[in-house]
Amino acid sequence: MTNPFPDRVLRLNAVLDRTGLSRATLYRKIQDGTFPRQVRIATRCIGWRESAVNEWMRNPMFYRVDEVR
Repeated sequence: MTNPFPDRVLRLNAVLDRTGLSRATLYRKIQDGTFPRQVRIATRCIGWRESAVNEWMRNPMFYRVDEVR
């Protein structure tokens, strides 16, 4: 079944608000592979796919980044 809505890109503050993580913890989790990686929007602009953040929020304790994406 296909999602009828496009996958939005969330900016840093939106991700921090949704997850309750601090900026330092968020970036540490990305480095450890326990939070989704950012996607580049423009030269100096990044964000996170909303679907990836939602997947992390469903089970944050056992989330691991799939290396083969």
